[in-house]
Amino acid sequence: TSYGMHNMVSEKCVAAFFLLQLCWAGCGFCSKVLVWPCDMSHWLNLKTILEELGARGHEVTVLKYPSIIIDQSKRIPLHFENIPLLYEIETAENRLNEIANLAVNVIPNLSLWEAAKTLQDFFLQVTGDFESICRSVLYNQKFMDKLRDAQYDVVVIDPVVPCGELVAEVLQIPFVYTLRFSMGYYMEKHCGQLPIPLSYVPVVMSELTDNMTFTERVKNMMFSLLFEYWLQQYDFAFWDQFYSETLGRPTTFCKTVGKADIWLIRTYWDVEFPRPYLPNFEFVGGLHCKPAKPLPKEMEEFVQSSGEHGVVVFSLGSMVKNLTEEKANLIASVLAQIPQKVLWRYSGKKPATLGSNTRLFNWIPQNDLLGHPKTKAFITHGGTNGIYEAIYHGVPMVGVPMLGDQPHNIAHMEAKGAALKVSISTMTSTDLLSAVRAVINEPSYKENAMRLSRIHHDQPVKPLDRAVFWIEFVMRHKGAKHLRVAAHDLSWVQYHSLDVLGFLLACVLTVMFILKKCCLFCCQKLTKAGRKKKGE
Repeated sequence: TSYGMHNMVSEKCVAAFFLLQLCWAGCGFCSKVLVWPCDMSHWLNLKTILEELGARGHEVTVLKYPSIIIDQSKRIPLHFENIPLLYEIETAENRLNEIANLAVNVIPNLSLWEAAKTLQDFFLQVTGDFESICRSVLYNQKFMDKLRDAQYDVVVIDPVVPCGELVAEVLQIPFVYTLRFSMGYYMEKHCGQLPIPLSYVPVVMSELTDNMTFTERVKNMMFSLLFEYWLQQYDFAFWDQFYSETLGRPTTFCKTVGKADIWLIRTYWDVEFPRPYLPNFEFVGGLHCKPAKPLPKEMEEFVQSSGEHGVVVFSLGSMVKNLTEEKANLIASVLAQIPQKVLWRYSGKKPATLGSNTRLFNWIPQNDLLGHPKTKAFITHGGTNGIYEAIYHGVPMVGVPMLGDQPHNIAHMEAKGAALKVSISTMTSTDLLSAVRAVINEPSYKENAMRLSRIHHDQPVKPLDRAVFWIEFVMRHKGAKHLRVAAHDLSWVQYHSLDVLGFLLACVLTVMFILKKCCLFCCQKLTKAGRKKKGE
């Protein structure tokens, strides 16, 4: 009996040992991740990273404020910590309606300059909401103590909503950013010290390429100056004061942002034009993309009914619920003229001109449709997520951009020959029809889309694995300060070597002054000697 008991204990010990080994193999190490998110499409992208972190055994906690699609009821391996709001803020639905109205009815009718200013005004309007969220976290001692006691290893932040980096600073936790870009690349350039040579790096919203004429370089420079000195995504003076007040010492928003250990940029060289970047900037575009799954039965039957002509997928994103009746009828009449079947994500009033080849859906499995062999083209607003799903599956696009990164994305796709752009405010039925027909019927668009797809798939490490690796890297090493350039510790004068140039200029002027004095002295001596000799 004693021998049998000994065997049982031994077996249990061995089993426990193997369980520990499995746990270690599955996660490598299990840490705690705190998340400062942003709503809508930003969340869809970030959620992919967080789910992978959860699947690897890390404990992921999302700080949740009133939002639309950050849904904690979904069965995903994440924990949600509701921020106890101390102040009243505008509802997420109202803010969504505001920005949707801007996207559909306001910004498309404005020039690029006016559109940028309008977008800035919107962000300044929501500053009060952002401040309320910040104060509800940072000035709630009980809540901050709870976060501090949890001993998180890293904070993952979407910087569209300010204060994530401030929470990390107060808690003294390293943090990682995930973003597409800031307005005018301001945060990347001035806070992250990322070089942005204006001679070949087009500024956001300029809709330029990396091959610019002299006139285009002038335009690019003007846009850069506009964003740096007039248009900003945030009221920096306000946030400088808020950050200094919270930390109890003089600081700035940009200085705090610049402490990010890693910047995960939601793009890649299939979309981007080549440009300089730093060791702590990692490009992870398309990390949410995946192989297509089978379509729902009725949708598959509709797709198959298209025969040899195939289908067109049409979506203007999650923010645009409907269009004006006039615009919806114009689009529907165009779609009715093509031989392809059309799956249109649209929840507005059914257009009177809707053709029998077009079917409306409140929601579509966009990735699965784009990966379907019968899909011929994608009509899109140009959001980063949709652009990358099209690239992943090699589908050419017709771009109908409205705001934010959308014009920038479509301009890049057009320059790479995988898309055509039409303006939602000025397009005629002829414009839209010719663009759709060209993208479907001209082989070059499909060929270029497939070329970009091959580039995207031909990476040594998948974008999602790369993103997760760098977050785990920061957790393992308690930060990644060794990847941050020394430029963070230099003043503007030192960074541009103006002090060195001033010193060298002073040296040259001193030498020239001495030489001049020597020459004058010699000339005076020679003159005196000549006069003396002449006198003799």
